Amino acid sequence: MKAIISDIHSNLEALQAVLADIKTQAVDHIYCLGDVVGYGPNPRECVDLIMNCQLVILGNHDQGAMFDPEGFNASAERAIFWTRAQLEAAGDRRDLKEKRWEFLAERPRSHRENGHLYVHGSARNPLNEYVFPEDVYNQRKMERIFALVEKYCFQGHTHVPGIFTETMQFHAPDEIEMTYKLDGRKTLCNVGSVGQPRDGDWRACYVLLDDETIRFRRVEYDVDSTVKKIYAIPELENFLGDRLREGR
Repeated sequence: MKAIISDIHSNLEALQAVLADIKTQAVDHIYCLGDVVGYGPNPRECVDLIMNCQLVILGNHDQGAMFDPEGFNASAERAIFWTRAQLEAAGDRRDLKEKRWEFLAERPRSHRENGHLYVHGSARNPLNEYVFPEDVYNQRKMERIFALVEKYCFQGHTHVPGIFTETMQFHAPDEIEMTYKLDGRKTLCNVGSVGQPRDGDWRACYVLLDDETIRFRRVEYDVDSTVKKIYAIPELENFLGDRLREGR
């Protein structure tokens, strides 16, 4: 069984809670779909933990930490420059700094295995394209994305979990009792966000993949500790903490 996580965004408390939950689920492999860093207060600690995953895909915030961020709003850009400074901090061991940068630099943009595609954004643009629930009404966009999927695609980026079917339907986890049975037809699964959910539920989100069954998991964590750390960092705007409590 696989655990598939995404969009940690330097939220150490959420990541630790999710990893603890995964340990109770008889998981063999952990796949991460990117955005380990950005927005949150603990980029170094989160990178160190994610290094233990069996697969880690490059996210747009991970790339933004290494190069000039493109398409970021002012708050996200300010946060990613702060993140870069933390990864470069002179007080840290040089070997650790180099290991983290090398790890991020070596991340693939996509991964295929046994008809499964793993990306951060979409099959069409693995790094940057958002696929929102309302895109089921954009038939042209969805048809072009599905055309690039052999069977099943797992993605993140929007922080909104759910299932997209080729019949142009979107199923939120609550609507399907947190479980979806794959049946061979092309399917997109957004695994949600560990560190910054945006579906109105503040709890960390990830999925378990057991053969043909997807199970969504929601995990409570010490959100107040994360928020306080964000408030204490001038380069991270307060609303980045406030939104954690609201799941927005």
